[in-house]
Amino acid sequence: MHAHGPAAPVSAHLRKVIAAVLVPFAAAVVVGLIVLWPGGVPPHERTGVGFDQQVQHGTVTKVEELPCSSINPQDKGTCQQSTVKVTTGPDKGRTFTTVVHPAELRRFEAGEDVVLSYSPGAPPELQYTVIDVGRDVPMALLAGLFALAVLVVGRWRGLTALIALAISFAVLSLFILPAILHGSDPLLVAVVGASAIMLVALYLCHGLSARTSVAVLGTLISLALIGVLGAVFTNWAHLTGNTSEETGLVHDLYPNIEIRGLLLAGFIIGSLGVLDDVTVTQTSAVWELHQADPAMGARGLYRAGLRIGRDHIASTVNTLVLAYAGAALPLLLLFSIAHRDFLSVATSELVSEEIARTLVGSIGLVASVPVTTVLAALIAAADHPEGADGGYRHASG
Repeated sequence: MHAHGPAAPVSAHLRKVIAAVLVPFAAAVVVGLIVLWPGGVPPHERTGVGFDQQVQHGTVTKVEELPCSSINPQDKGTCQQSTVKVTTGPDKGRTFTTVVHPAELRRFEAGEDVVLSYSPGAPPELQYTVIDVGRDVPMALLAGLFALAVLVVGRWRGLTALIALAISFAVLSLFILPAILHGSDPLLVAVVGASAIMLVALYLCHGLSARTSVAVLGTLISLALIGVLGAVFTNWAHLTGNTSEETGLVHDLYPNIEIRGLLLAGFIIGSLGVLDDVTVTQTSAVWELHQADPAMGARGLYRAGLRIGRDHIASTVNTLVLAYAGAALPLLLLFSIAHRDFLSVATSELVSEEIARTLVGSIGLVASVPVTTVLAALIAAADHPEGADGGYRHASG
């Protein structure tokens, strides 16, 4: 989020108009949170080996190299056999061995912490499997460096941004995800959750002001557009959302989840962060222009603000496309290896889903610039703060 100077006060009349729009909206969001509140993650319907796994932790105590043929006569090369000691759970202190073959990228070292999958219902020799390495220390250090950088540069604004970030994660983990697992409409849950995140993040980071309220309105309108476009094009293009093993597993565990709704929920949540940035920047740009030239009318403010917004659009849309390409690079490499032409790749469901996500979000992003700019220009130009409000008088012609 961008930090900007303090917002100029607006007239009592405009404050009432803005409140008349946003107070009912905020109240609806609160009601939605209460009605849809899930109360934790529900148990899934499947049991047995593969579905009753627990996560435990362990430490590699010994590593030795040995011929793979000693484990399987048909294998060649040198394998790595590691002895792992379980450090948590009911079998704390138990040891088991795991073998890493030459083709596998992962290699272990003595003393390394590992994450284990524990299946109580499996045979004793198959109950524990190493699924990952422990990354608590490096990730905690990276998170600490991030927080420090934000605080040093952003100071008070940085602190409020970190608080807003924590609240966003809380809404996502305590409301959005469990509510979807409980079978609530994913799109409705995403709209309510994203709205709550938007209200908290924007007002906490930028203050309770008319300028922030205009950014909230611009973001809300753009999110509504993204939801409508997403619903239309996912239905028209027959996108099911069931394009990955993870999605299939979730649906297997929780059959009540509406997968296409889950896809639309991803459209909403994925677009929110960028929209906040654009709408806040556009609103602040118009307000700064108005303070620099109080005589500038709504049309002049809109034109000047839109010129600033066009530069923002050009860089942000390119960022969205490159972000997707970077995340999907292994997938794009596989398609390249298969010598499939661009059209067939782009229209396959797996890629079409991501293209639709990117393009629908980008349309909402582009639309947020003129929408937010015109709202900010109209309100800034029509504002006539009275002396009692601590403001200044200006012409809005």
